[in-house]
Amino acid sequence: MRNILFAAAAIAGAGVFMAQMADKMSAASATTSPQRTIAVATPTQTGYRSLRIPRDSRGHFQTDGRIDGQRIGFMVDTGASVVALNETSAARFGLRPARGDYNATVTTANGTIKAARTRLAMLEVGGIIVRDVDAMVLPDEALSENLLGLSFLSRLKRFEYANGQMVLEQ
Repeated sequence: MRNILFAAAAIAGAGVFMAQMADKMSAASATTSPQRTIAVATPTQTGYRSLRIPRDSRGHFQTDGRIDGQRIGFMVDTGASVVALNETSAARFGLRPARGDYNATVTTANGTIKAARTRLAMLEVGGIIVRDVDAMVLPDEALSENLLGLSFLSRLKRFEYANGQMVLEQ
């Protein structure tokens, strides 16, 4: 299990690194303001709640969620084992781990870092609500974007990539 966590963290770190590089490249060549993608939540005929998230200009799936009723942006990352929050975002929700709480070792594309484990009472994305979600807080320099990982996604009925969109269903 520990090896799976390390591998997932490494994949997540690589994704974050590539996203940062894409941001730098697109910022240098952009001449217009970035377009915001819109996630659309709809109830399905089967009674399940479904959320469709289109790709952004970088090819990533960005969506807004809520923790304790406060809005937070996420990049959907099926390679991340858990929801990952950077320290700045976590602090907005009252999550301020002490230095001693950073006892989980996480391997990313930028190297091995320490992260603090936490649990989110409720995480809502597009009307899809999951309670008691495992998460990690990472230093800001190690994580520029919050990641919606498998500790949330695996609790859904399904999630898949279809027709250029990420589909989440509960």
